[in-house]
Amino acid sequence: MKKSRGRTGRKKRRKHFQSFMDGVNCSHKLEYIKLKKWLKDRGFEDNNLRPAEFRDTGRGLMTTKTLQAGDLIISLPEKCLLTTGTVLSSYLGEYIMKWKPPVSPLIALCTFLIAEKHAGEKSLWKPYLDVLPKTYTCPICLEHDVVSFLPEPLRKKSQEQRTTVHELYMSSKAFFSSLQPVFAENTGTIFNYSALEWAWCTINTRTIYMKHSQRECFSLEPDVYALAPYLDLLNHSPNVQVKAAFNEQTRSYEIRTNSQCRKYEEVFICYGPHDNQRLLLEYGFVAMDNPHSSVYVSSDTLLKYFPPLDKQRNAKLSILKDHDFLQNLTFGWDGPSWRLLTALKLLSLRADEFTCWRRTLLGDVISARNEQQTLNITAKICHFLIEETQHVLLQISQLKRNKENLKKHLALVEALRLEDLRILQKSAEIVCNLNIATT
Repeated sequence: MKKSRGRTGRKKRRKHFQSFMDGVNCSHKLEYIKLKKWLKDRGFEDNNLRPAEFRDTGRGLMTTKTLQAGDLIISLPEKCLLTTGTVLSSYLGEYIMKWKPPVSPLIALCTFLIAEKHAGEKSLWKPYLDVLPKTYTCPICLEHDVVSFLPEPLRKKSQEQRTTVHELYMSSKAFFSSLQPVFAENTGTIFNYSALEWAWCTINTRTIYMKHSQRECFSLEPDVYALAPYLDLLNHSPNVQVKAAFNEQTRSYEIRTNSQCRKYEEVFICYGPHDNQRLLLEYGFVAMDNPHSSVYVSSDTLLKYFPPLDKQRNAKLSILKDHDFLQNLTFGWDGPSWRLLTALKLLSLRADEFTCWRRTLLGDVISARNEQQTLNITAKICHFLIEETQHVLLQISQLKRNKENLKKHLALVEALRLEDLRILQKSAEIVCNLNIATT
């Protein structure tokens, strides 16, 4: 059959391309049909949002009508939310209430998720559990080979996160054992480390903030978690604003948009003004063209460019540490941060200028020489970080070819590093222009 070249053919191709750009509707899939029915039985009705697969963000929700600023995106009844109240009213409640010392709200929720997942077909929450991710891409779930390519500050935080989850597991083993009467199978098999890691990631990446009153059966950690089926399919964009809160009158968790969204587009919410390192650490993804993204400069990198024989070196470092100027030193889309420049200005003070250190921290100009040296060192640090990032990207590219099983995770770190490279190149351009302006 001859390929159509007329107006009808163009329309069909345009429609197919637009469908791909907007997202592929997934509401016909069995897991979503079951989820919607399950939610309907709990009082949730929604005809405006559809589960869909999007090219850039993967699974998300598409709107079937144009949304204006102030419109309600979603209103999820309290009965649909999974909270510590849900856990206490379940078969686990009596075990939690009598356990001493009290478990944390987080462990209560993790325990419930693991137990319900183990229950399979018998679980009342099965339609929700079936649409939850089977695996996550938070740094604690990544292989060592992948983690080694993360920027140093993120690598350190991911190790701290891994330690936190491991300690949580070790400290909860006795409580898990106390649940043996509930299960035919050994609790050590059900509540293993990988199960806890999955449950912890589910809560860390998907819960909405919802404050609950303190209960004596829980430890003193804040009880602020609620899992919100269907609502948690909404993806993050740093470029949108929403209002989200539990409505006491309607007894529903509601989200309203502060921006417009066209029909058949993906509906986004904002998880907060997070840079890409924070997004990857907490949620397991990065956002391209993220206005909040920064590249962090470690104190070790900072000190490479200053003579170790400077007699005031230790005093300068002590001042920077005391005034919290050795942390959060960054390059952003608008160039080096004020904190970075201020730290470099103080380190660039000559012996006869050192008494002016307080003025430096306040942002005063000490001398033309100090300003020029600061910009020169800023440029050197920026170029060093560009070369380092390019080297890491080359290593990632080589490993992607050799290790097919790590390709997805390596692509995630590669996206983070590519965004870092763009930020650093933009910063280098800005510093170069500042250098030209001051000479």
